[in-house]
Amino acid sequence: MCLGIAMQVVEVNGFLARCTAKGVEREVSLFMLQDESIQAGDHVLVHVGYAIQKLTEQDARSTWELLDEMLAREAEIAARA
Repeated sequence: MCLGIAMQVVEVNGFLARCTAKGVEREVSLFMLQDESIQAGDHVLVHVGYAIQKLTEQDARSTWELLDEMLAREAEIAARA
C-alpha cells in the first residue's frame, strides 16, 4: 500500500512547487501533473516527492482528519500495551 500526503502549494516554479502540511515544507515535483493548472493555494496529493493528484480543499482536509484519527487510535492502542 502506498501513502499519499495532502499538501498545500505555497509557491510554483516551473515543474517544482514548495508545499506545506502540518508545518512541514517540502519541494515537490509537479511533473506528473503537467496537464493541470497548479497555483499557490491549491492542494495536491504527494507521494515520494511527486504531486500525483490535484485535490479540493475539502478532500485535503478530510484526508488529514482521517490520518489524525488513525494516529490517535494508534497512540491509544500503544498506551494500553
